[in-house]
Amino acid sequence: MPRLLSTALSLRQDPRVLKAPPYISFICILVGFAWLLMLPLDEYSRRTYISENALLPGQVHTYFGGSEENVLRAYREEVDTLRDADNYSINNHVEVMLKNIGLKVGRQNYTYHSAGEVLNGENVYGILQAPRGDATEAIVLVAAWKNTADAVNRNGVALAMTLARYFKRWSLWSKDIILVIPPDSKSGTQAWVDAYHDAHDPNKVAPLPIKSGALQGALAIDYPFDNKFESLHIVYDGTNGQLPNLDLINSIVNIAGGQMGIDTGIQDLEKHANNYQDRLQTIFRGMLRQGLGYSTGPHSCFIPYHVDAVTLQPRGEGWHDEMAMGRVVEGTFRSLNNLLEHLHQSFFFYLLMHKDRFVSIGTYLPSAMLLAANFSIMAIFLWVKSGQPPAPLKEKDFKSKSATRGVSISTPAVERDLFLPCAVVVLGHALSTIPLYLFNNLSAKVRFYC
Repeated sequence: MPRLLSTALSLRQDPRVLKAPPYISFICILVGFAWLLMLPLDEYSRRTYISENALLPGQVHTYFGGSEENVLRAYREEVDTLRDADNYSINNHVEVMLKNIGLKVGRQNYTYHSAGEVLNGENVYGILQAPRGDATEAIVLVAAWKNTADAVNRNGVALAMTLARYFKRWSLWSKDIILVIPPDSKSGTQAWVDAYHDAHDPNKVAPLPIKSGALQGALAIDYPFDNKFESLHIVYDGTNGQLPNLDLINSIVNIAGGQMGIDTGIQDLEKHANNYQDRLQTIFRGMLRQGLGYSTGPHSCFIPYHVDAVTLQPRGEGWHDEMAMGRVVEGTFRSLNNLLEHLHQSFFFYLLMHKDRFVSIGTYLPSAMLLAANFSIMAIFLWVKSGQPPAPLKEKDFKSKSATRGVSISTPAVERDLFLPCAVVVLGHALSTIPLYLFNNLSAKVRFYC
């Protein structure tokens, strides 16, 4: 053991050892990127599957349709009459309509100061009490009055209210159903979710007058246009890179594609050919959105509270109408209604490359670890190198003497001056408060031009 320690110490002081880290770091980068580029191949990815057997997606017959189309038209006309009204006038009418359906209705005021703007409004929501439940669990249906593009969610709000009226007639629900209609897709939904979990600021967000049980899942509808659609886009990216349970996405894909014949898409890729290029593009788009960590829809507000949620957006022009969209929501709610516990069996860390294929964390994590190891290796290398003085001998003299004597010439370590690097690090962290202040106080409409 003493001989082993002495050998290790001699290697640590050997100048030739310092030549290896840059090459090792380059190899880590090269292998890490090569690993990432191999993920779209069939050998390194898997087909999606349902882990939670209780979901039973697509196993029930959906009945939404027929006369419900006339009800949807009536609600859509009500939405059209309120298009130019203010938030409180809209909520007055919506409250009356929800009470006529038979829901318990609550309203909530909120005020946020963000990006130099004051975001205030009032949420309105209704709770459908489950005939076979005890108000310990609930499912949420969100239909914001305006979507993320600031367009009136005309069909989305009308469809959500039609579904609430339709659900009220069924006695099979074991979980409460909550219909939330915020004035916008982000701040209103965030205020409602925060208050539901008692995580709100009482000075800015009002508490909820009525509540139900633990939220088991949430579904948001973003359907602003009138024409029939071709495919259904699933938006699932949450804030700070968080993702919903993969079983929820797989269930929607199964219900929409297998039962309704509706094509589904992800990551804003309209025509996915399921080839290597499209798979790689989908993976990179997902990684970019997770890295940026911003909210992509109303569903993003639920995921930090461990509530699996997605947003459904009809895309294109086809032959599927609002009734088909409603049957997808009905089938998804029927599946969530079957759950005996929170979704937990499937993956929370994954990269989707296609609606039917994904990469689990165990497959893509080595790539990230290799890329991260590069920084650690180079940091240790520079730290060790900074503690050694300049070589006193030229390269030729070093080679000749080491060859004649057969031993390596070691150099003693020197004292490191840490004041300057520590000052640079502290100053860099202090200067970061400037963009933080600007981002929190400048208006979101301000654009910077080079």
